[in-house]
Amino acid sequence: MIRNKNAMNFKLGKSERLHSEKSIKELFDKGSSFFLYPFKVVLLDLPSNQDGTVQVLFSVPKKKIKKAVLRNFVKRRVKEAYRLNKHLLSVGPQRRKLIGFIYVSSEVVSFQYIQGRMVKVITKIKEISDSQIPKE
Repeated sequence: MIRNKNAMNFKLGKSERLHSEKSIKELFDKGSSFFLYPFKVVLLDLPSNQDGTVQVLFSVPKKKIKKAVLRNFVKRRVKEAYRLNKHLLSVGPQRRKLIGFIYVSSEVVSFQYIQGRMVKVITKIKEISDSQIPKE
């Protein structure tokens, strides 16, 4: 089977997930944040030696949703919404972006709502990134 190199990659592999304790601490210490209900988004743009990578973190606080089953359910919905729309977020070469998605609603909302808000969040992240890059 021959694969098309230009085909979109809808996977969310381990290299795209933010799991390093050091990187997570750096994200929350140095990152900027904005709020777009039902998400608080923490964002950190870093220079990198490799080509542009985006690493993401998904969090649903126990304080907002008490039951673990529901927290995991919401987390799966948020991950799926990001996975399907991550192609909207492009990172320039020699850049590394760390993003934390924190679900702040105390209600479990539909996947369609989460996906719509995720598209808006990704668009806003792209706008913020484009305004930070100096134009030549």
